[in-house]
Parts: sequence; structure tokens; C-alpha cells
Amino acid sequence: MTRDPQDILLVTGMAGAGKSTTLRTLEDMGWEIVDNLPLPLLDRLLAAAHPAAVGDAQRPLAVGIGAQTRDFDPDAVVRRVRRMRDEQGDNIGLLFLDCAGTELERRFSETRRRHPLALDRPVSDGIAKERELLAPLRQWANRLIDTTDLSAHDLAQVLRATFAREGLGEPTLAIKSFGFARGVPRDADIVLDMRFLRNPHWDEVLRPHTGLDADVGAYIAQDPAYETAMAQIESLLLTLLPRYRAEGKSYVTIAFGCTGGRHRSVHVAERMAAHLRAQGLSPSVTHRDLGAAQQDSLEGAPASGQMAKP
Repeated sequence: MTRDPQDILLVTGMAGAGKSTTLRTLEDMGWEIVDNLPLPLLDRLLAAAHPAAVGDAQRPLAVGIGAQTRDFDPDAVVRRVRRMRDEQGDNIGLLFLDCAGTELERRFSETRRRHPLALDRPVSDGIAKERELLAPLRQWANRLIDTTDLSAHDLAQVLRATFAREGLGEPTLAIKSFGFARGVPRDADIVLDMRFLRNPHWDEVLRPHTGLDADVGAYIAQDPAYETAMAQIESLLLTLLPRYRAEGKSYVTIAFGCTGGRHRSVHVAERMAAHLRAQGLSPSVTHRDLGAAQQDSLEGAPASGQMAKP
């Protein structure tokens, strides 16, 4: 059966060197992940249709293999990789995760795990045996990462810098408006307080309207601090969001609050969402308290220059 060439990364290396961290990180970056798949089954996997929920046949595939994989044979792995590259045209690479033996011993001791090749012997015996077994793959690998001096976080950073793909692994971005009178959203990563802006609640004509209405937006935009503040918030978000992505954060929620959650926070949330969309991002927008009942007691006294009408 013929199929389209695919981007494939085989991930192998010493037990304890970070294969699980590598696969989790790649998955967070949008890769399709399969671990400990016997290589004879790889062709069947590649020929299978992608899940309907994925819908992207171009997602790269990472396959974890190692001494624990059934029928594991390093020389056979090299032969199969060459065949897939030469006959199928697959863009296939091999990442080998290495680590010094003393550090591997420390990691196994710290986690109290048994080495898979030394279940009834000292862990050093298993490390030595595995290093000999994997020598053909280490020699053939076109990518090698030594994790001896890397924490799990450091390794994830190296992987993101090396294997990031355009359009994959972007954080799910959510923008939310809310009223402080009803509490701050628990899932908020960034909370911005809009209560410094002039409040449409104290205009009897505008009070029944919401931040989705143009007249309310125009009223808020007349605040002397509005344009400067909006520009600075937009700049702040465009600075922070790539940093969240680089840290591998899967979800980012930006919450804009005002007192009741019906006017200022709603308007600003919509404005910021439109600005981020213009920058190529795809935020979702929710207004938590937009349907809440209006209560003057929640608003408190009007700010200076915003006298309530009799």
C-alpha cells in the first residue's frame, strides 16, 4: 500500500536519560506520539487514517523505542529506517538521549526504579549492558542530546528550540471578562483591572447596555488614560505570549475585570481579542458576568468626575 511521505522522529536512548520527558514535550508541541511500538507495526500505523479529532495529516510523528520495546533489535531499526527513507521518501530522523552512567545511577536511586535490563542486579550492570546494546543507534543517530547536566525543564527547552514547528504547539488562548464583585476567575493566568476607566454604570442611558454596545465603548474610550493604557496592555500581551509558548504552557487565560463585569471589562476584552487576532492569534472570548443582574451596591460610589444622576 502506498502512502504519502511523513515526518517521523524515532526517540531512543539510555533508560533514565529523559525519553518520557521528550515524548511529553513533543506531544505538548503538537506532535503525534507513540511509545514502545514494535517497528514491524510502524508501517501499519503510518497507513492508518488520523483520528477525526486531529484532522491534520501533516502532524509529525514521534515514536519512542528502546530496550523495553518488544522484539527490539538495534541493527534491524537502522535497516528499517534506511528502507523507509529510501523507498517511502519519509523524512525520518533518530534522536538519541545519552547520559553519564553516574548520573543515571543517581536518577535510578532517587526514583527507586529498577533498571529494565538489571531487575535482579546492580543498576550499573544494566546501564553497561544497555549502552552496549544501543551502540549502533547512537552511532547512526542524526540527533544526540546529552542530558547529564540537564533538568527536565532544561531538556524541554532544548527540545522546543530544536523541534518546534510553525503552527504546532501554540497555547490555547482565552480572554475572559469578569466582575471583581463576584470574584476573580480561578483559571486566570493574567488579571488586568479595568476599574480605573470611566464607568458607564453611572450614566442612566448607558447602564442597561453592555460593553458589547458601541455607545458604551465610545463612552469608555473618552477616558483620558484609555488610549495610552490600551496600547501598553497590547504591547505587554504581545511580549508575554511568546514567552508562555517558549515555556511550553498549553493554556493561557487573560482576564479583564471591572466592578460588575458588564461594561468596561467586556469592552476591553473584545478590543484585546480583536487586536490579538490581527496579530495572527486565535483567542476565544467569554464574558462571565455579562448576564448577571445589575446592582448599584456592587458598584459602590461613583468615581470622581462620574457623578450619579438623580
